[in-house]
Amino acid sequence: MYDLTGFQRDLLYVAAGLDEPHGLAIKDELENYYEKEIHHGRLYPNLDTLVDKGLIEKGEADRRTNVYSVTRRGEREIEARREWEEQYVADLLSS
Repeated sequence: MYDLTGFQRDLLYVAAGLDEPHGLAIKDELENYYEKEIHHGRLYPNLDTLVDKGLIEKGEADRRTNVYSVTRRGEREIEARREWEEQYVADLLSS
């Protein structure tokens, strides 16, 4: 996970949190979070990078819609990242 950009990490987290996430659903979630438009030219190449790294799998819902699912490796990477973050913010969050 250390070699991902923040945007790629956010894509992975959103994909993990949605039921049958597809590109536009992921895009909508991130646009709500970032409060600005995310262009397809940014979204899909970064999703493809996550596929290439083995963190998500891409399948087809239909001829026009791809669905993304987090792989077991992706789940382990998210878990490891959360543990790493926890060591730095645990005291802050327990207040």
